[in-house]
Amino acid sequence: MNYTYILQCADGTYYTGWTNNLEKRVEDHNQNRGAKYTRGRTPVKLVYSETFETKSEALKREAAIKRLSRSEKEALIAKQHKEN
Repeated sequence: MNYTYILQCADGTYYTGWTNNLEKRVEDHNQNRGAKYTRGRTPVKLVYSETFETKSEALKREAAIKRLSRSEKEALIAKQHKEN
């Protein structure tokens, strides 16, 4: 499986990425082995994720989420939390 995810960084900002191993990727970010953006902004917390069959789908969704405003990302996160 492939995942698109949003992390909330310690400074309150959001980071969006994709991976094929969500648990390991979040751990990598928290160990400063993730993206440059999240280094120095740890700890990070997984606040949103979607699952996809293909890497291509996950990458397309990552790009779409990155184009959203902060308020749109917050609405997406809130909607998923309501559903769970």
